Amino acid sequence: MQADYIDKIVLITGAGAGIGRALAIAYAEQGAVPVLVDKNEAGLEQTEVLLQEAGYDSLSFVIDMSKPDEIIRLFHDVETVLGRLDIVINNAGFGIWKSPYELSIDEWDSVVNTNLRGTFVCSREAAKLMRATGGGAIVNISSTRAVMSEPNSEAYAASKGGILSLTHALAVSLGPDRITVNAICPGWIETGDYDKLRPQDHVQHPSQRVGKPADIARACLYLTGPGNDFVTGTQITIDGGMTRKMIYYLSREDSLFNVVRGR
Repeated sequence: MQADYIDKIVLITGAGAGIGRALAIAYAEQGAVPVLVDKNEAGLEQTEVLLQEAGYDSLSFVIDMSKPDEIIRLFHDVETVLGRLDIVINNAGFGIWKSPYELSIDEWDSVVNTNLRGTFVCSREAAKLMRATGGGAIVNISSTRAVMSEPNSEAYAASKGGILSLTHALAVSLGPDRITVNAICPGWIETGDYDKLRPQDHVQHPSQRVGKPADIARACLYLTGPGNDFVTGTQITIDGGMTRKMIYYLSREDSLFNVVRGR
């Protein structure tokens, strides 16, 4: 346990599963108090149960990140109940994989409003609380798909690319209030049954393995540590080296999705 995190208030969006759940557990293990946010109430309850069984306290809110009014109320409630906020991990997001010829405007808006606008509103409201108590740290979860793509991922790619630009803009704007803002770009982070992955899934990565949620959690702990306040406005790619690997040929049995799969 790191003393840096004892009793720190850490708000994590998308905490009902996958990377968000791993983040909640990782911060709780370091002595922080996780504030769990997700629109999936059942998933939130499962995360809460895991934390409770391990002896950790938490607070949860069912919030749709595509609805700014709900986000604003969330931070009002956090201030009322907890009085402060130290760290925010903007992890919530989803994608719609559909041909750009067929993707509707409503579908585009649903992805961008959740992933990009939701990240902005959440960061803005969090910063209001952080500056009142001397600063804090924000980490935005982007994706390797902000810089590389597969077909039919336009809305997701645009939203994740926007998060990278939003990150460095916020870092400059919020710096005077001692708030750091950084981004993480995960590659293939397996949130299902890791043991069911195939050998070729692992060896296609220069790291020789597919990523795990714990890989992202460790990076978040680094970026939000008070001793790392000189790190702001940057992005860390955690993808086992895949975005640095040239791919010239795909065998028939290996789909493009399996080769460049990102979060």
